[in-house]
Amino acid sequence: MAPSDLTVLVVDDDFRVANLHAGIVDSIAGFTVAGTANTVTTAREILAADSVDLALVDVYLPDGSGIEFVRELRCDAMVLTASTDSGAVRAALSAGALAFLVKPFPHTELAARLAGYARYRRILTAPQVDNARVDAALQALRPATITHAPATAASPTKDLVLHSILEAGTPLSAGEVATAIGISRATAQRYLATLVGTGTLRMSLRYGSTGRPEQEYSAATRAAKTDR
Repeated sequence: MAPSDLTVLVVDDDFRVANLHAGIVDSIAGFTVAGTANTVTTAREILAADSVDLALVDVYLPDGSGIEFVRELRCDAMVLTASTDSGAVRAALSAGALAFLVKPFPHTELAARLAGYARYRRILTAPQVDNARVDAALQALRPATITHAPATAASPTKDLVLHSILEAGTPLSAGEVATAIGISRATAQRYLATLVGTGTLRMSLRYGSTGRPEQEYSAATRAAKTDR
């Protein structure tokens, strides 16, 4: 973890969802996961042991309300929940949440919100603010919806990374991509994160018998492979 990384606590009653969201956080430069929790109790234990910048919190937790948990936090928070109750939105914002995302949502949506949060933090590093800076900080928290994937610069390495995924037939990890085409794992991870961000690839989690699940990547649609 770099000293300047923003630390994120992920709180969700479903450990698979918590790990999936943690994987998205980990894939974005400048962020690191402080921990995952499936209960309010565990989340409080993590907060007591580590400094956290942002908490991603579900509403329905087995030992309490995620919204009430947000209310007690001293760090920033976003609510990620399957709840579609408009009252929950008002309650979450009243409790101090910076954003409210209804599950399920595309990986790119959470990635965009995290990138916006990083901009929000950078804008507010200034010791003094004016109205323009405040407006810019708040706008950063609500990135515009991108209806079409933005164009990215051509890169032979990126093309090799994409080709290795499309030709594999099964999801690959960053390490497997790196081995297949002869680049470093860090380089593979960087291009994979870019391809996930543009919607070309999708990320999921590979669960082993022990340890933290590993991120793996596959084509976002079957059509992507046939068009290649």
